[in-house]
Amino acid sequence: MRYLLLLSLFLLPLMANADSVRVAVAANFASPLRTLVALYQRSYPQADIQLTVASTGKLAAQIRQGAPYDIFLAADNRRPLELAREGWLKPETVRTYAQGVLVVWTPRPGVPITPQSLRQGSLHTVALANARTAPYGQAAQAVLSALQVPKSVTLVRAENVGQSYHFAHSGAAAAAFVALSQVLGQGGSQWRVPTSLYPPILQQGGLLNDTPGASQFYDFLFSAAAQQQIEASGYRVMHAQ
Repeated sequence: MRYLLLLSLFLLPLMANADSVRVAVAANFASPLRTLVALYQRSYPQADIQLTVASTGKLAAQIRQGAPYDIFLAADNRRPLELAREGWLKPETVRTYAQGVLVVWTPRPGVPITPQSLRQGSLHTVALANARTAPYGQAAQAVLSALQVPKSVTLVRAENVGQSYHFAHSGAAAAAFVALSQVLGQGGSQWRVPTSLYPPILQQGGLLNDTPGASQFYDFLFSAAAQQQIEASGYRVMHAQ
């Protein structure tokens, strides 16, 4: 009996680890996802959801190198489809969980941010995420090209949209291209970029491992309650299922 008790105490941590769900999430969706995790844990208080936050390109590279994730939540639809074709993600699980909204933002109130101010170079330094690895950076680059922003404007390249926000928030840049979700309720000044100026930011996810815990949490992200929370966080959503 004593042996069985000791064995059960030894196995408990292993069982908890087996039930943990490891989520690789794009930087723009990290804060909304933490809110969703808290919402999920109201119904499943024992759920252990572990987040790794980085740019979509960096996370995709880690997955190709064998990083032990269960769920991938990207900021685009290209990487999940590529990873599914390569056999990393389960193709039938790839779905759009949110559509991103791009804004140009500064923490300073009363700053006129318009297409004209960008064309005229009124904002001398503008931060944006790396267009090669971050979809929000790719969208920002499309806007800059469409508006023909002058070369007098210094572009501050960030690793991801989270760092782009930090550059503007800290004053290292006069403004930054960020996700609307990052600046909701924060004040300052912003211009919500018309969707006609950049390709749709379809944020897709997928399962690497369809364990019961991972599948259940992933399905939760597409529930009516979760989709309503995602929309309230500054995204467009598909019809909740």
